[in-house]
Amino acid sequence: MLIVGAELLVRAAVGLAARLQVRPLIIGLSVVAFGSSAPQMAVSLQATLAQNADIAVGSVIGSSIFNILVTLGLSALIIPLRVSRQLVRLDIPLMIGASLLVFVLAWNEELTQLDGVLLLMALAVYLGLLLRQSRHSGRPHGMDVAQVSWPKSLSMMVVGLAMLIFAGHLLLGAAVEVATDLGLSERIIGLTIVAVSTSLPELATSLIAALRGQRDIAVGNVIGSNLFNLLGVLGVTALAAPSPLSVSPNALDFDLPVMLGVAVLCLPVFYSGYRVTRAEGLLFLGLYLAYGLHVVSFTTGMPLAGQLERLMLFYVLPALLAFLLFTSLRAWRRQHHKRDLP
Repeated sequence: MLIVGAELLVRAAVGLAARLQVRPLIIGLSVVAFGSSAPQMAVSLQATLAQNADIAVGSVIGSSIFNILVTLGLSALIIPLRVSRQLVRLDIPLMIGASLLVFVLAWNEELTQLDGVLLLMALAVYLGLLLRQSRHSGRPHGMDVAQVSWPKSLSMMVVGLAMLIFAGHLLLGAAVEVATDLGLSERIIGLTIVAVSTSLPELATSLIAALRGQRDIAVGNVIGSNLFNLLGVLGVTALAAPSPLSVSPNALDFDLPVMLGVAVLCLPVFYSGYRVTRAEGLLFLGLYLAYGLHVVSFTTGMPLAGQLERLMLFYVLPALLAFLLFTSLRAWRRQHHKRDLP
């Protein structure tokens, strides 16, 4: 159901972009991203009303990390992803800003209703910027508007979204039941099982888009979903919560910094050549594997957690920062050289 629903959603998005005469990137950042994030909204609200704040907050954090490292990583393995200049100049900085805003608001270990209002106001600003971009967007090349009908596009989108949401709900229910039987904590269930399950619609949509050559939708879906999760899902959840959402100290010490670091990582990777190569896709997947191993080993009390921390802090991260600095400087020099050419 995930695969079929994603296929319908991608086809509908391409048709909708043609009818509205905007680039597929705009549709990927908005309609596709918000639609595929619907399971995240439903799960976070259900968890909040059931007094499971760790699941509500942890699933959004874990989903943001999963979307970038796994969804983009696997999509880049299928086909190197072309990155629009709009993403580098506008959407990626906004995603970093949204991650930082959540980090700052959660610093006192809770998210209040006022924090929810601030997050929703930030989402409204982002939607306004998207609307402005769509008005200045030229008609996409290679699309025949006459061949795409409104009823067909809208019906495909509704059916595709319904299949994605229902399939995600089935997977989520089974995954949480298994994780609870294994005795995992709410924070770990939220960061891993729930986060991965609610991210499966985004994963399926981006993978199908990559297979169809719709690379703008594959990338835009991830960035738009993260922005909607951080600003929309957390905002609505904080407003609907009967009391302030508690944020665990472990999330503040580790998970939120990792989420912010992953968002920042996108900027140099996307800027160097305006694409995500297969090698960078493998790098993303390797980083998520290390993150997942750390979460599991820390929860189970294995000594592997300390070794992983030392390996990441003293070897992997310095080497990664040096490599990203080198590629960013090389990309800047290349673009600066092109501008200087007569």
